[in-house]
Amino acid sequence: MLKQRLIHPDILEALAAAGHGSKILITDGNYPASTRLGDNAGLVYLNLAPGMLSVTDVLKVILTAIPVEEAAVMEPETGPEPSIFNEFRALLPDVPLQAYNRFEFYEEASGPDTCLQIVTGEQRIYANLLLTIGVVA
Repeated sequence: MLKQRLIHPDILEALAAAGHGSKILITDGNYPASTRLGDNAGLVYLNLAPGMLSVTDVLKVILTAIPVEEAAVMEPETGPEPSIFNEFRALLPDVPLQAYNRFEFYEEASGPDTCLQIVTGEQRIYANLLLTIGVVA
C-alpha cells in the first residue's frame, strides 16, 4: 500500500516511465481525447460524472509526484481569459503559462513528447493544461 497522495496505478506507471521533457495533459470534459491522442500517450479516464474530478483536483495530486518546468493552456480566440487560469497560476507559482490557440494546443498536446492524457469531468471550458516534466534535483 502506498502512503503518498498519488495512488492511481496507470498514472503512476506513466509517470515512472516518463522523463525530463515528457508532457502530461490534463483535460476538461469537452476535450476530444480519443481523436487527439498522441502516438506515445496513455489515456486515463477520471470523468466519473460532470464536475468529477476537476482539472485542479488532478493537478494538485500530480504536483505531489513530479516537478513541472513548463505549462501550457488553450486560450479562447475572443473574450476574457478563463478564470481557471488564475487557479493554475496559484498552483504553479513559479511556472508561467504558455498560451496557444485551440489548434496549436491540439498539436502540442498530441505530439510525441506527450506520455499521458488524463480526462476529467471538469465542466469549465478552456480548462485544459499541458505540463512539461522538469528535473528532479
